[in-house]
Amino acid sequence: MLRRIFIGVIPAVLLAAAGCAEQSVGGDTASTGQAIAYPTKTVNIMAPAGAGGGWDTTARSLQKALQDANLLNGQSAEVRNVTGAAGTIGLAELVSSHAKNPHQLMVTGLVMVGGVVTNKTPVSLADTTPIATLTAESEVIVVRSDSKYTSLKQLVDDVKANPASVKWGGGSAGGTDQILVGLLAKAAGADAKAVAKQYVAYSGGGETKAGLLSGDVSVAVSGTSEFADLIKAGTVRALAVSSAKAEDGVPSIKESGYDLELMNWRGIVAPPGITDAERAAVIALLDKLHASPAWQQTLKDKKWQDFYKSGDAAKSYFDSESTRIKGVLTEIGLG
Repeated sequence: MLRRIFIGVIPAVLLAAAGCAEQSVGGDTASTGQAIAYPTKTVNIMAPAGAGGGWDTTARSLQKALQDANLLNGQSAEVRNVTGAAGTIGLAELVSSHAKNPHQLMVTGLVMVGGVVTNKTPVSLADTTPIATLTAESEVIVVRSDSKYTSLKQLVDDVKANPASVKWGGGSAGGTDQILVGLLAKAAGADAKAVAKQYVAYSGGGETKAGLLSGDVSVAVSGTSEFADLIKAGTVRALAVSSAKAEDGVPSIKESGYDLELMNWRGIVAPPGITDAERAAVIALLDKLHASPAWQQTLKDKKWQDFYKSGDAAKSYFDSESTRIKGVLTEIGLG
């Protein structure tokens, strides 16, 4: 009798174990529990900035690709903008008002990591559920075509000798451009805080271009796409890009002798408190999206670099970037 009961229990135990087995998600393993249907209602994608910017464009491209690839399980996707403070207003709302809701997602990125530090917000990406990184763009360091600098080393040598001799221009204080300047100073052994005092923060790429061309700043930093037209026209000279390798004949910072890479990445997070099964389902959705022709066409149309990491790989990347960016912004006096 005992033998019959024991034999009957084995299949039930095996089935339960199978239901709780670890499932490979985006190249990582995540304890998922039993697979669940997702989505079961409208997926809301928050763009934590105004219309027309990078996060808004990412959110709306994500929305369209999910629909075009027919990945929404008969549901829909909607985009909502929440503006302010380098995305940290939206971040605070996600954490405080949408906990445990797997149907609320938010676009995030490097700018938000910096915003958390410079705005001294009580919440950070560590308070969210990381899902995936999506895209990235390298930064470029440029000077006017009549500048005496023809290499990054020449520029950095002057900066090390006298930080006040070089005035830098780029986007908002604490943003990707200033982060790159701080990291470069640190990698080169220059006085990062003194270099930071020579940084002029502009409200956008147009103003940065004007500041460089007028001579208000000696060197400018921005996304590679921002200066592509001026580089092609020969109006400005590109000294280095922040990616691992050269792009379009422009050497990388690393190839120029400084151990530094920085990508202006964008990604997706969910609120805190969702279950392992819900997290796995959202990750699986993004994995399918990334593999879809609709998203691959989006990358090509937008000229975005594919920078996909999901699940645990995305979490590790978010964590390491948060640590690195907090360190450099604190060192240059913005943390």
